[in-house]
Amino acid sequence: MAAFNITPPEPFTFILMGIPGLESAHIWISIPLFMVYMIGLLGNITLLCVIGNEQTLNKPMYFLLCMLGLTEIGTSTCVVPKAMWIFWFNVKEITMSGCLTQMFFFHTGAMMHSAILVTMAFDRYIAICNPLRYTTILSNARTAKLGLVGLIRAILCILPMPFLLSRLPFCSRRIIPNTYCDHMSVAKTSCGDITVNSMYGLMIAFVVSGFDLMLIALSYSLIIRAVFIISSSKAHHKAFNTCTAHISVMLMSYSPFFISSMTYRFSQGIAPHIHIILANLYFLTPPMLNPIVYGIKNKELRDKIGKYLCGR
Repeated sequence: MAAFNITPPEPFTFILMGIPGLESAHIWISIPLFMVYMIGLLGNITLLCVIGNEQTLNKPMYFLLCMLGLTEIGTSTCVVPKAMWIFWFNVKEITMSGCLTQMFFFHTGAMMHSAILVTMAFDRYIAICNPLRYTTILSNARTAKLGLVGLIRAILCILPMPFLLSRLPFCSRRIIPNTYCDHMSVAKTSCGDITVNSMYGLMIAFVVSGFDLMLIALSYSLIIRAVFIISSSKAHHKAFNTCTAHISVMLMSYSPFFISSMTYRFSQGIAPHIHIILANLYFLTPPMLNPIVYGIKNKELRDKIGKYLCGR
């Protein structure tokens, strides 16, 4: 019998370059990025522990905060560890399956984040415009169902992306100028036509996220109308203070998202490292700032966090 020297095929891999043009400064860049990630991780874990241990915080608003915190932890954690391997150890290879898995979880988390912000806007609308029926309209069980609907929507919207990418022919130089596998950055390494990928990504970015923003705008227009009907200046201040934290979180979440999406598709004249920095700000800034914003603006939560930390 003839002997055959069979060697296994080379695994299909991509190369994540980190931040192009700033390779010599990767170690220094990793320090603030890692610190921001750790602050966000500790802040969200603290919120989850406090809300989970305090029975008085067993309300839909705080339940939504837990959902937001879990989503932010998951989204940033599926990206940052690999980015640190690139910055610290220069390990840039990632397999095709690993790349598509990271991309799926990252985009699913981002869309789930948007759905939670919509539910939080609805929560504020009920709390201000129909406070007497708040507990019956938005119970914890109904909040969980709304969260599940948001998760199913995110999965169904993002699931086509890995399949659209897997059908593409890829060039021999599969280099991704990024710290993680983003849908469009992976598609741009293909030698084939990526029009379908670009159009689908654009549709998700603007149709789905635009629909979420429309619902949020509708909620706040109804809130503003209800507030103007109230004659008491004290009630005005209370209503405004109730919504400030959510408005701040919404601005911090949507602004980097749309800027990052636009710079990937209309990138003429923009330096590559600007793209990557904006993309990293998109998923690192909200997890760090959201616990701080809610901890400062929400007195009940602030008191419970102080009690929890001092007790420890």
